[in-house]
Amino acid sequence: MLIAVQVLAGLAGLLHVYIWVMESLRFADPKVHREVFGVEAASVEAVAPWAYNQGWYNLFLAVGALAGVAVVRSAPAVGWTLVVASCASMLAAALVLVLRDRAMAPSALKQGLLPLLALLLSLTQL
Repeated sequence: MLIAVQVLAGLAGLLHVYIWVMESLRFADPKVHREVFGVEAASVEAVAPWAYNQGWYNLFLAVGALAGVAVVRSAPAVGWTLVVASCASMLAAALVLVLRDRAMAPSALKQGLLPLLALLLSLTQL
């Protein structure tokens, strides 16, 4: 079961790296800001700094999850702490997103499903 947790947490981390790319590196691209995030061109200049900062939060969560996956077998206490803390934060962010705006449910599901599954499976490891 540990391998399943590692795979799910790793995928959650990689998804959050992708989100970082979209928010911090590619936000000015109309396909990204308009089609992915629903931000019209007139608002990009005002929203871009927030998206940039949010992207880095996502990268830091990804690094935590991926580092946890990498060390969970050799240093279980450290690995589990990183996996659980990172995945719980990812899931909490998804919940905040959907609780703030129900229209964001598809996005919240995309960002929260993998960490949720990793956390649920990690309960079997306790």
